[in-house]
Amino acid sequence: MHSRRHWLQIDMAQPVEPLIDQFLDALWMERGLSVNTLQAYRNDLKGFHHWSSARGGNLLGSRRDDIQAYLAVRVSENASPRSTARLLSTLRNFYRWLQRENRISEDPTALIEAPKLGRPLPKTLSEDEVEALLAAPDTASVLGLRDRTMLEVLYASGLRVSELVNLLSSQVQLQQGVIRVSGKGNKERLVPLGDEAVSWMERYLKESRPVMLNGHPCDALFVTQRRVAMTRQAFWYRIKRYASQAGIDKPISPHTLRHAFATHLLNHGADLRVVQMLLGHSDLSTTQIYTHVAKARLQQLHAEHHPRG
Repeated sequence: MHSRRHWLQIDMAQPVEPLIDQFLDALWMERGLSVNTLQAYRNDLKGFHHWSSARGGNLLGSRRDDIQAYLAVRVSENASPRSTARLLSTLRNFYRWLQRENRISEDPTALIEAPKLGRPLPKTLSEDEVEALLAAPDTASVLGLRDRTMLEVLYASGLRVSELVNLLSSQVQLQQGVIRVSGKGNKERLVPLGDEAVSWMERYLKESRPVMLNGHPCDALFVTQRRVAMTRQAFWYRIKRYASQAGIDKPISPHTLRHAFATHLLNHGADLRVVQMLLGHSDLSTTQIYTHVAKARLQQLHAEHHPRG
């Protein structure tokens, strides 16, 4: 059996937190990952470190057997294959970074296989359900008008929620009917809004946003009564409330309207590469999942309405 000291080049007594911070800084510089993704990496590493410490070990001194034991514990706690795969990916990236930095000589994750993943179809809404959701906010109020506008923009553009709440007023070009979006990896793309979303945006900018800001400067496009940018968590809390008002009993995720945007475009004959460009996917295979959703919907319609279905 190899000693842990066989491969370690690290002072085992050094605090782990600063090393995790260095790793995350390096990831951010290399890949431009979002704050949410970086926080997920941090949580994974800290979770493994705390588990290792409770067993008398250390994140920095872990071997392959330790990592496999932790993965087994997570599986026994009903962690999904996807969650387990992400955890292993986090650890793999961390130990590879330590190796590149010449802090360890061997990667303990090198011979560990990732769990096999099926690719689940994204949950989406029907067009009628989307219409009911969009109609739920009370647009006679400044908050309802803001929320209706955010929902319309989300469905019209297919933005990620993080992209929506981080929009600045300067990124909107209403005359051209487009918004300039900074997506994953700081990649910019132009996304059309459509007449309906433009109309709601004009109303929001005229009737709602000035009232909430009350003369206070703010670069964020979508703001709260506290005169700051709307947060991702606050917006999704409101969406879930509107879904309940609209009688939608499906689980709502942060990507529900994004999924609906892509699926409904394909259902109406949009080209897959156009949808890829609008969603900001770097790989077409990521977008292809929506063709399965559209196909499943067509099969359902055929079964429901064809006399020999």
